[in-house]
Amino acid sequence: MKNKYESLFEGINTQENKTLLNQIYTQLYIIEGESESVDEEHEVLQMEKTLRKQLLQDIPINCSDIFKLRTVQTKGIAGIGKTVSVQKFILDWAEGKSNQDVDFMFVLPFRELNLIKDEQYSLHTLLCNFHPEIKDLALRTYDAHKCVFVFDGLDESTIPLNFLKCENVFDITTISSVNVLITNLFKGELLSSALVWITSRPAGTSQIPPQYINCLTEIQGFTDAQKEEYFGKRIGDQDQAKKIISHIKRVKSLHIMCHIPVFCWISATVLQKIIKKNNDTEIPKTLTEMYIHFMWTQLHTKNAKYKEKNERDLKTLLESSRTLILKLAELAFKQLMKGNVLFYEEDLRECGIDVTEASVYSGICTEIFRAEFVLYQTKVYCFVHLSFQEFLATFYVFQCCVNKDIEALQFFMPQHWGWYRNRSENVLLEDLLEGAVDKALKSQNGHLDLFLRFLLGITLETNQRLLQGLLIQSQNSSKSINKAVQYIKKQVKTESILTEKSNNLFLCLTEIHDQSLSREIQQYLQSDKESQSKLSPGLCSAIAFLMQMSEEVLDEVDLKKFNTSEEGYRRLIPAVYNCRKALLDGCNLTTDCIETLSYTLMSPNYPLRELQLSNNNLKDSELELLCSGLKSCHCKLEILRLPICNLGEKTCENLGSALQLTNSILRALDLTNNDLHDSGVTLLSAGLKSSHCKLEILSERLARQHFTTVQPEKHVNYVTGFVSICFPLLFCRLSGCLVTGEGCSSLASALSLNPSHLKELVLTYNHPGDSGMKLLSARLEDPLCKLDTLKYVKL
Repeated sequence: MKNKYESLFEGINTQENKTLLNQIYTQLYIIEGESESVDEEHEVLQMEKTLRKQLLQDIPINCSDIFKLRTVQTKGIAGIGKTVSVQKFILDWAEGKSNQDVDFMFVLPFRELNLIKDEQYSLHTLLCNFHPEIKDLALRTYDAHKCVFVFDGLDESTIPLNFLKCENVFDITTISSVNVLITNLFKGELLSSALVWITSRPAGTSQIPPQYINCLTEIQGFTDAQKEEYFGKRIGDQDQAKKIISHIKRVKSLHIMCHIPVFCWISATVLQKIIKKNNDTEIPKTLTEMYIHFMWTQLHTKNAKYKEKNERDLKTLLESSRTLILKLAELAFKQLMKGNVLFYEEDLRECGIDVTEASVYSGICTEIFRAEFVLYQTKVYCFVHLSFQEFLATFYVFQCCVNKDIEALQFFMPQHWGWYRNRSENVLLEDLLEGAVDKALKSQNGHLDLFLRFLLGITLETNQRLLQGLLIQSQNSSKSINKAVQYIKKQVKTESILTEKSNNLFLCLTEIHDQSLSREIQQYLQSDKESQSKLSPGLCSAIAFLMQMSEEVLDEVDLKKFNTSEEGYRRLIPAVYNCRKALLDGCNLTTDCIETLSYTLMSPNYPLRELQLSNNNLKDSELELLCSGLKSCHCKLEILRLPICNLGEKTCENLGSALQLTNSILRALDLTNNDLHDSGVTLLSAGLKSSHCKLEILSERLARQHFTTVQPEKHVNYVTGFVSICFPLLFCRLSGCLVTGEGCSSLASALSLNPSHLKELVLTYNHPGDSGMKLLSARLEDPLCKLDTLKYVKL
């Protein structure tokens, strides 16, 4: 097992292509549980949302610690590291580093099980097929020792798993079909003491009813820190690695994709070659450009590997491989339409690919198209990643448009294309692009979103020039692209478009280097917004996305300056990722909005310092979520305003807990006009008593007065939210919070235990009574207590 799993093969499985796994392995972000809506969106694009929720989840799991219960299902998108995690899990076991209580490790990939799905086996004979070394194993050994079964790639399975009508099998010597054996293993009828690990892309997880899964985990790819660690390990030369990381960070669309390890590898392969050459080659800034350069890299690898004629001229190089690439493009498109990522010999023959040619699984196909020998030396084919399949598929569609192949383009035809069917007229590129936009918008699972970006990308004339020699005929596309831009902008501004679709269309525009929508939004942001027409939710999504993509940090985002609906306000929430001060007063925030804010507070990469949430009806669960952000060691929030938010006792408990942490730098907390009652104030006072509490609740009036009289030159820093430079001018605002004498007693106790903080306390519109005021007034006389102002107005 160690010999089999200690190496990764970059390309075909040959000695010169192998890399030791332990040399480049970078820990992935794996969580217990699963993120929402993964099955309903494009796997790549939904991960941007998922990554923003990472820090809201439980503590991440190491892949070696995956087993807490019997049956574990791990899901993750294509290329996210599921199979490599399995490989690392087995290697660590084989090398004696982990899971040493396990005696047997059986690995059963579904792509191999597919090949014997119609045959009959006992469980023992089935395992002997995969692991001949155990053919003489005593049958009682299975029950007497700890066994782990790893089923990799459930989404690739073509084996029907019928949990309702499956016959029960209890004995490992009973002969039955492969699907019955697997189903009984999953149900625990067969070898109930064995541990089972199943990996799958999101689309395949529903094949197993949830009652048979004891633990769900999800691989969410690389965090920002893990991306940098990977590039450092993969490249070796740290100067090169730093240059590549710097470029990736500048191009946000590429940085988002780099949570996928396979895309990190593609980027490293391309950018390292360009940096090494140190010539005038322009560094790719879009996905299409990156994938074109990757294809170039593999063509040059082919020439070097097989000592073919030195074809330095790229056009000639592409021409020599044109036939094969275009056949692969046809295969990519047809299988994409069927939802297939694995192909067999009959699929290749259907597209005119000679499966006997070595070039099918070597040379250019070394990485673009992989041929894997599995059980009985049968070949299974796949592209290096789903995104590369989508990239190649656009070649086929573009060439069909050029060649007037109307039948092949029926799928993308808008309704007004009907008259083309009986004519030999040229298919207009602008109509093809419009049809592709419509299909992508209507796609429920977003499976055409990246395809659309690539299709627009290769229609760009600069990219067509890069592909000269491969594309048999180019097109003058400037007019068609201009029309596509106008159509995309029209769709972005519609009422019904979803946020994810709006964001993808925005990225489509960046793919063709169009900045017109960005300029329109910038003009809007700089204008008198009150006089503008009402913004649609779709346009709000685009505005928020542009704000996030900006390299400059915004001083302030005030949602009420935008003329939009409540749904529009919610679409604007992600803009807080890139601002210092967020004013979200009266925006009817949802749980998703609060989750977004909490993630922002947790992330070390976001600059939020002041958060205004006045007049939002917040639930206890939502405030608990927000407080989980406040408790993060990365939280930089200094001002939190929560007037009129319907807060109660539970909120005070969570806030009090957050104030006690050593990492808390919260200096301003406004809880005016919330029904805290004495019980809530008591819980809040527990935080005020802590020596770690740095609370400095400032009113804007007092801050301005202070900076005007003492440090006028620092007033501007207060306005932008940087209050950490303030002198300890401390002010506690609990006006209108239903506080009585009991609550005052708790406050007085807090001031006695931690007297160095609060200097001014406002209890206007409460019911402290004479006893409460007497306790607090006594603190004014205490020489150890810094309280010097106590304000109270009777009701």
